Amino acid sequence: MTATMIKEFRLPDLGEGLTESEILSWKVAVGDTVTLNQVIAEVETAKAVVELPSPFAGVVAELHEQPGTVVEVGKPIVSFEVDDAGSSNGGSAPIAGKASAGTGSTGGVSAGDRAAVVDGVGSPAKREPNLVGYGAVVEHSGRPARRARGQAHETKSPAPEAPAAAELVVSRQAEPETSERPRSTPPVRKLARDLGINLELVPGTGPGGLITREDVQNFSTAKQAPAEVSVSAQGERETRTPIKGVRKFTAAAMVQSAFTAPHVTEFLTVDVTATMELLARLKGNKAFEGYKLTPLTIAAKAVLVALRNNPSLNSRWDEAKQEIVQFNYVNLGIAAATPRGLTVPNIKDADRLTLRELSTALTELTDTARAGKTSPSELSGGTISITNIGVFGIDAGTPILNPGEAAIVALGAVRKAPWVVNDELAVRQVMSLSLSFDHRLVDGEQGSRFLADLGSILADPAMVMTMI
Repeated sequence: MTATMIKEFRLPDLGEGLTESEILSWKVAVGDTVTLNQVIAEVETAKAVVELPSPFAGVVAELHEQPGTVVEVGKPIVSFEVDDAGSSNGGSAPIAGKASAGTGSTGGVSAGDRAAVVDGVGSPAKREPNLVGYGAVVEHSGRPARRARGQAHETKSPAPEAPAAAELVVSRQAEPETSERPRSTPPVRKLARDLGINLELVPGTGPGGLITREDVQNFSTAKQAPAEVSVSAQGERETRTPIKGVRKFTAAAMVQSAFTAPHVTEFLTVDVTATMELLARLKGNKAFEGYKLTPLTIAAKAVLVALRNNPSLNSRWDEAKQEIVQFNYVNLGIAAATPRGLTVPNIKDADRLTLRELSTALTELTDTARAGKTSPSELSGGTISITNIGVFGIDAGTPILNPGEAAIVALGAVRKAPWVVNDELAVRQVMSLSLSFDHRLVDGEQGSRFLADLGSILADPAMVMTMI
C-alpha cells in the first residue's frame, strides 16, 4: 500500500517583494484530486490578479484561507495529501515549507520558501517545481543548507539532528526586510495575525517607532468600535471601501513618486492631421489587415523614435548608488484603467518592434489589463510611460511619473479646431501633448527637445526619416 504524506503550499512572493495577497477564489475544494501545475486559486497582489498553479499532484486535504482573506507571504494556504513515493520506511515526512527544528524561526520560513525532500542516507530526492524555479539541492551530509547572512528572520540555537528521516531544505533565501516594513517583534506580529490586523496601519509608540503589543491591542479595540466599519449599511449616507490590492499599491507609488522626483511638466499642441490621414491609409492597407490601429499606436511609435535622439528621458535615478542608469532598451509602459484601479503594464523591448508588432503588443496589453490578468512581471521594469487621457475626452494634464522612470507622456484628445496653415485659417485635427519628467535626470532643454521631436513626427510622419 502506498504511503501518503501531507504537504503545505505557502503563499509565495509573486514578484517585486510583495508582502501579501488576497485570496479571490478557490478553483478546487477539499477532496479534489489535482495535477501538477493545475490552477488551484486566483489571488490579487498589490499589482495584479494572479492564478496560482499547484506545486503538487495529489488530493486537497485542507484550504487554510477563505476567499476575501488577505494572506501574508509565507503563510500556508492549502494542504495536499500526496504519495510518499520517496519514503523508504512508509512514515510521513515533515510538512513541506515548514521550518525544521534547526531553523527555529518564528512563524515558519519566510516568503515563498519551499522544501526539498532528502532520503535517510542524505541523497537528495527529485527537486519539486514551484512558482520561482526548483527546490534547492541539499548538502551530501544530509543537513539543511545554512541560512544566508542577513536573512530577515532570527535564527535560534540549532536543535539536534533528526534521525535518518526526511529533512527539509529551504529552496529560496528569505529576502531581507525593507525599511518600509513595520518594525515589530515576532510575538507582536503573531498577535496581529491572530487579530486580523495589518501592522502597516498600526502606529508604533515604542523606541524608534517599534510597534508594541499594547499598540496592537489598542488598535484592535478601536477597530471594533461601531464607527470603524469598513462598509456602511444600506441607507447610510457614506460608503467605505477598504484600501487594498492594486489601488493601495498605486496610491503608495504615486505618493512616493510625487514627493521624491522633482516633476516638471511641459505642454505642446500639435496639428496631427497628417498622422490621422496616415492612420486612415494604413487601415486600408492589406499589410495591416487584422491589426488594430489607433492614434495611440502611431504616438507610441513616435515616442520610441524621439527617444533615439533624447536618451536622457529613458533613464533612472539610483539613489542608493548615487548613479544615473541609462537604459539601452525601452520597456514602454501604457497606463491602463481597470476595474481594480490604475495599472501600468509595459511592452518589453518595444524599441525593437515594427509598427505591426507594436500594434499587436498594445492590443494584447490592453485586453489583458482589462481582464485583470496582467502578471507582476509585466508591471515591473518599465523605462518610460504613456497615458492616453484623450480617450476620456481630456485635452491635457500633469501626469505623475511611474516610480523609477524619468518621463511620462500624456496624449490628449484629437479634436477639430481652427488652425493657421500657410497664413490662412483652416480646420485641422489637433492634439495636446503633456510631458512630465524628473528634473534630476532631464534638463529643461532635453525635455523640450524630446517634446518638440515628438510633435514634429506627429505633425509630419515623414520627419521620421530624418531621425533614424
